[in-house]
Amino acid sequence: MSEQSVETVVIGGGQAGLATGYHLQRRGGDAVILDAADQVGASWRRRWDSLRMFTPAGFSHLPGMGFPARAGESPTKDAMADYLRAYARRFALPVELGTRVQAVRRDGAELLVTAADGRRWRARNVVVATSAHSRPCIPDVAAVLDRGVTQLHSGDYRRPEQLPAGPVLVVGAGNSGAEIALDLVVPAAGGTERRVYLAGRDVGHVPPLGSWTYPLMQMLGRPGAALSQRGLRGGAEPLGRIRPGDLAAAGVQRLPRVIGGRDGLPVTADGATVDVAAVVWCTGFRPDHRFLPLPVLDAGGRHVVHRRGITGEPGLYVVGMPYQSSITSHLVGGVGKDAAYVVDHLARRRG
Repeated sequence: MSEQSVETVVIGGGQAGLATGYHLQRRGGDAVILDAADQVGASWRRRWDSLRMFTPAGFSHLPGMGFPARAGESPTKDAMADYLRAYARRFALPVELGTRVQAVRRDGAELLVTAADGRRWRARNVVVATSAHSRPCIPDVAAVLDRGVTQLHSGDYRRPEQLPAGPVLVVGAGNSGAEIALDLVVPAAGGTERRVYLAGRDVGHVPPLGSWTYPLMQMLGRPGAALSQRGLRGGAEPLGRIRPGDLAAAGVQRLPRVIGGRDGLPVTADGATVDVAAVVWCTGFRPDHRFLPLPVLDAGGRHVVHRRGITGEPGLYVVGMPYQSSITSHLVGGVGKDAAYVVDHLARRRG
């Protein structure tokens, strides 16, 4: 069994892990970035075909390298994947692909990181950059729907052709739900127009402030994040690129949230049964921190307890978590600021 010693292990090679690697490199730290995928940017390539960023290109870049598009453009998911791969290459970041971390344990003054293939890294610091969106969250009502109703989670949705002809219910009215609902408003296989329903609470939308929209949200910092969390309608992120009027103009019919099932079909909060051929669950993801058998998780065992990325376990940090320091902390344009803060903290531990 091979074992290496390194100052810092970064777990996750997405935008948060790459931004952390950039700042570690500038500090001269000895580090490795471990990622389970077979290529940098793989998580973006796996998203649905028509996906575009809801943040503009001007706020969709990592530290040290702009996004190759006009500031107001909305990059495609493949353009973002290409950008992340180019970023890792430009700065020669030490990414080890095909490496799934199985556990992080305390071993004296150090942390021991073990991969699924048995390799180990002994480190002074570990930065968890795997995001809080790892495991699909599907409501219990999915289990009571008729087997004839096709069901997909947004994580498995790629294009309209995956679904049968007939009405489709998209559950969850956040950015993913709105994007997929619009994507589905196309002629079905039989050549007739597909009826699309979008169920869920109105989550509001980001105010259009031009190029200042997302930088201002970042500048509001923790107070802004706290206010946003308390004020979000429906508990989901407000709509960014898409506006409620876009949905209405496309013919997407809004429904109340889904609360159960009746005769194998979904039932909404107003008691109505929705007769559909398919359901797409845009109900979000949960974090997956089963590789962290350390006393850093909340009472539910899901979320890492931290303050601006610094946990109660010496040397263990997180980057890329929602509301880590601002409303934009989990966005491509927001992870760099939090990565810099975390790297500054761990660099001070050297001395």
